[in-house]
Amino acid sequence: MPSLYPLRLTVTAKPLVFGGHAIARRLGKTGIPDWSVAETWECSDVTGAVGVVTDGPLAGQSLRQVVTDHPEALMGAGWSGQCFPVLTKFIDATGTLPVHLHADDETARRWEGQRNGKTEAWHILAAAPGATALCGVQDGVTAGRLRAALEAQDFDAVLRRLPVRAGETLYVPGGTPHSFGPDTLVYEIEQTSDVQQHAMRWHMEDGSRVGDAEFASNLDMLMRQADLETRPDFTPGLGIAVGDGVERVFLNAGPYFALERGCAGTAEPLRHSFATAQILTNVGAPVRVRTGGWNEELGRAETLLVPAACAEVEITGPADVLFGYLPDLDRDVRTPLLAAGYPRPLIDSLGPDAGARRAGGRSP
Repeated sequence: MPSLYPLRLTVTAKPLVFGGHAIARRLGKTGIPDWSVAETWECSDVTGAVGVVTDGPLAGQSLRQVVTDHPEALMGAGWSGQCFPVLTKFIDATGTLPVHLHADDETARRWEGQRNGKTEAWHILAAAPGATALCGVQDGVTAGRLRAALEAQDFDAVLRRLPVRAGETLYVPGGTPHSFGPDTLVYEIEQTSDVQQHAMRWHMEDGSRVGDAEFASNLDMLMRQADLETRPDFTPGLGIAVGDGVERVFLNAGPYFALERGCAGTAEPLRHSFATAQILTNVGAPVRVRTGGWNEELGRAETLLVPAACAEVEITGPADVLFGYLPDLDRDVRTPLLAAGYPRPLIDSLGPDAGARRAGGRSP
């Protein structure tokens, strides 16, 4: 079978009602429709939206097939699983997202018939002055009060409203009611899942009205899955200088995923070593990516899935890129941050679940 190499995947564009044109016009992403786009799924193994390799010897194969055929070469030694465990997206909240939540693993298995839920994190790429997000239930709010406020669509009466600033990141555990926008551009990383429950009187696909019976049923399911105790906050990340004008910033980390931002000038390239697959997304100007004998340009708002077998990439600056991956928290996060002098409590603040170990050990 062919050796693995950095994979370019097809992208799924979602025309949801809160979207606009920022992914193309602000980030510079090409190859997406001219109509209003709310989300582009950059690396996806969600059923119904599975990415397909677009070039090289594996062209035409789905990401799920690559995972099946090359589990350890893609994900690292000792790994096995039924699908690629991490999903990444650009989200254009030109409008406001619906108030919704995603089940955690336990409630997804119990109420949704899914093998896992969806914990996620938002890295804010751009936000208008005064932008805010709703995330988590206010302290002291009971389930009955939450239900009544959702029925009245009075979200600020029960949900926490947080200021949103570019460069910050919020780790959102499954079960947390949330929304963001308007005028906010986000890079989202999450568990591979599309499970969700909404609290709105309108459908996010086309804005059509949700009938009374459907609305009541939606709220019933949402309340079964809501976590009234999680109250995450935005963090600026933890940076480490790794070269002349080269910085590695840990944005968030937990058992399901970690996200880093790497920046470099022109004095020396950005070098990144790893032992698990890396979702490499360019949020700056086009860059040159090298690994082994592979050497190609990565354009604006483009993504590569770099297999664990590659072990290292070198990126010529100026560079501003994101690395998303399924971490071994001790090896990939705690060890480098402790060596840089960060205290353990600050490291654990990168995600409410950062004290846990890698999800499932060998599989997602």
